[in-house]
Parts: sequence; structure tokens; C-alpha cells
Amino acid sequence: MKPDRVGTGNQALDDLLGGGLERRTITQIYGEPASGKSTLCLMAAVSSLRSGNSVVYIDTEGFSVERFSQIAGENAGAFADRLYLFEPLDFAQQGAMIADAEGLLKKNGHAPVGLLVMDSATALYRTELDLGREALRKLSHHTIKLLGLAKKYDIPVLITNQIFMDIERDRVSGLGGTALEHLSKAIIRLEKKDSVRRAMLRKHRSRPEGLSFDFTITGDGIRTI
Repeated sequence: MKPDRVGTGNQALDDLLGGGLERRTITQIYGEPASGKSTLCLMAAVSSLRSGNSVVYIDTEGFSVERFSQIAGENAGAFADRLYLFEPLDFAQQGAMIADAEGLLKKNGHAPVGLLVMDSATALYRTELDLGREALRKLSHHTIKLLGLAKKYDIPVLITNQIFMDIERDRVSGLGGTALEHLSKAIIRLEKKDSVRRAMLRKHRSRPEGLSFDFTITGDGIRTI
């Protein structure tokens, strides 16, 4: 029987999430640029690859082969063979690639997919904001599809999200409104001050909101403080 949690590659982050990424759900990480979102995604991907699984990785912001190699270390070449990378160029292609990812999830070979990452779910959505509700409807559809894949194939989905200033609630929030927030069962907010970052739990089904840990970004991932 598989454990219901999947390690992120960092003990402090696993502890914050109550043991790691939960299967059959979406975990969302949001924060300002350079706060560490992509690094945490790559660490989780490498952790899954290291355990012998494959990983589906949808990257809308430009996948860094160099950063992947730093985090994966000497095994980067071998791990890359099991990293299925999608790089959509527009919002419509993002939806198509989420659908295409299911073909990989159906495969049950020697290295089944253990994690699906989308970094970021909303970068291309920003380019569609002039479409108003239609853009939000598409984003919700993408996220519902991701959640469906998580449930159908018993894997965790990890997404990142960009931020905006929510004037009504007078706070920084993730893009995508209440739909994206509702569909994510665990949400972590990243904050940065100089070289120090803070990961704070914003939503979780069994952990109190506000739990946090501080970290710095290093050559091979992060270091908790």
C-alpha cells in the first residue's frame, strides 16, 4: 500500500504539510518573483525521481536545465530520462498539454509517474486577463483537469501561482480567485526579505494556518534556518 504523502525533498517543508505532498490533491505555492517557488518545485521533482518514479513537469516560465542539474547533482542525466517536460507557449496550449499529460500517466511501466508539477499555473493566464470571466473559466477548467488527474492516478499535483494585491481584503493573494484557492487543498505562501525566505501555511485540511519556517536558497536547493 502506497503512503498517502510524497516527500518534497526538504524535511521542514514536509513537516509544514503534515508529512509531504498529499496524493489525490493539489498543493499550491504562491509568492512574489524570486521567492523560491521554482526551486521548491524542482526539489520535489528530484525527490520523486530519486525514489524511482517519473515526473510530469509543465513549465510556463522557462525551465532551467542548469538549476535542475544543480539540485539533481551527479544523477541529473539519469533523472532527466524520466522527467517529462512540457513547455506551453500560450494559455490554450497549456490546456492542451495538461490533457496530453494523461497519456504518460496511463503508462504503468517500470517508472510510473509519481508527481505532476505545474510551474506556474497562472503565468500564461495573465496574458488573457483582458478576456475577463472567460479567462478565469479556462483557468478553472485547467485546474479541475489537474485535480481529476491527481484523483484518477493517485498522485499529488504541485502548482505555483503568481500574486496580486487584493484591495478588498487588503492583502497579497494568489491569482485565480476563489476557484483556484478552493481547488487547492494545501496552500503555502512564500515571502522574501533580503536573502531570507519564509514559507507560511495559508490553508490545510488538518494543520493550523500560520505555521512557517525560514530558509535561504542555496546552490543545490534550500537551507532551513
